[in-house]
Amino acid sequence: MFTEVLVAVVIGGLILFLVQRSRSQVLKTEDGWWGVDAPPDGEEDGAIRPFKVTTSDEELEDLYRRIDQTRPVPSLEDSQFNYGFNSNYLKEVVTYWRNDFDWRRQVNKLNQYPHFKTNIEGIDIHYLHVKPKKVPDGTTAIPLIMVHGWPGSFYEFYGLIPLLTEPSNPDDLVFEVVCPSIPGYGFSEAPHKKGFDSVCAARIFHKLMRRLGFQQFYAHGGDWGWLITTNMAQLEPKTVKGLHVNFAPPSKPGLPVLLSVMLGRRFPKLFGFSDMDIQRLFPPLEKLGVEMIKETGYMHIQATKPDTVGRGLNDSPVGLAAYILEKFSTWTDQNFRNLEDGGLTRKFSLDDLLTNVMIYWTSGCIVPSMRFYKENLSRGLYPPHTKMQVYVPTGFACFPNELMHTPKLWVKQKYRKLLTFSAMARGGHFAAMEEPQLMAEDIQNFTKIVEKKKKK
Repeated sequence: MFTEVLVAVVIGGLILFLVQRSRSQVLKTEDGWWGVDAPPDGEEDGAIRPFKVTTSDEELEDLYRRIDQTRPVPSLEDSQFNYGFNSNYLKEVVTYWRNDFDWRRQVNKLNQYPHFKTNIEGIDIHYLHVKPKKVPDGTTAIPLIMVHGWPGSFYEFYGLIPLLTEPSNPDDLVFEVVCPSIPGYGFSEAPHKKGFDSVCAARIFHKLMRRLGFQQFYAHGGDWGWLITTNMAQLEPKTVKGLHVNFAPPSKPGLPVLLSVMLGRRFPKLFGFSDMDIQRLFPPLEKLGVEMIKETGYMHIQATKPDTVGRGLNDSPVGLAAYILEKFSTWTDQNFRNLEDGGLTRKFSLDDLLTNVMIYWTSGCIVPSMRFYKENLSRGLYPPHTKMQVYVPTGFACFPNELMHTPKLWVKQKYRKLLTFSAMARGGHFAAMEEPQLMAEDIQNFTKIVEKKKKK
């Protein structure tokens, strides 16, 4: 009897030790240097410089010349968006871009928020820093960093920012928002050396937030922004007060995930699966394989030889627009592949879509943005951070048309302090741009829960 008790105590102690150890684990990283020149002998320049988006007659004339010289390729009959961007509709988009789209007006819209640049680890980091105009007496603004993905940009958040910094509901929290461009995207300088992955971006964004005076803050992300902000939580869990994401594909699957895949269709209640979980997780195997092939070709290219196709896109504005906007069709709703216009203007305006394309075009960032896939995926499917759990309070917004569905059980395997899991009414991959009101409400709800818990 004594031996059995002793064994139980030892096993219990071992389990407790392993749990505590896993909770105390943080992601390790070392400072990098991504500039052209060698790192300085002393401290790096920490100056913050105002920045404005600009344009010129020369820039627009070059764009129009290249558009005018495009060589159209007719689409196949009855192909819609199933072969990629439909050429017939592309002609309409390009005609609008050439004759009606007002880039100067959009530049003014981009500049409605304050832009800045600062040099971190040898490269200039671009970001927006939007402070609320009014904060209720007795309260302080909640600092929040929001990180975009590919093929998006900081512009994805333009509909969301005012809902967070100037909420109409007096009971809502007021946020102070920082929106950086991932290095190699938009107006952030691209790394000049190999190896810049999501952990490097997370480290740089921590340095950015400290440089802005924030000792603690919240973080939100989707697409690559999900991974970067997750890495931020793993690097400095005491600094990130709360993590909110709308994309969380499963990392290295553990036993509960594997069991749910094998048995979830027959025993959905055992794994807490909803009807949407069953519908999204268990399509016919043949359909699942076909969908994977249809929608992951870009990833294979960008994870292996991004510079080859990227060079062509960097020279052709029409090619760039087709490559980027095809994702804003299919990733918003895969059924849009069966529409002649790809359903693009059902959720977005052409002005907003082309503004995002113009950020890529004018900054010449398509190649380095694609290299980010190679840098991350060249380290294997399961680099160290994929095996680490997250113990920062987390909220997950589950949008029904997201590329990859992640049920609550799977999210909890990675994010151990999952406080909210919201089944959203509508929306797809570009949720912040597509459904800013729903996203703002979910960020508000999650942050209020975290703040109440901390007060207690």
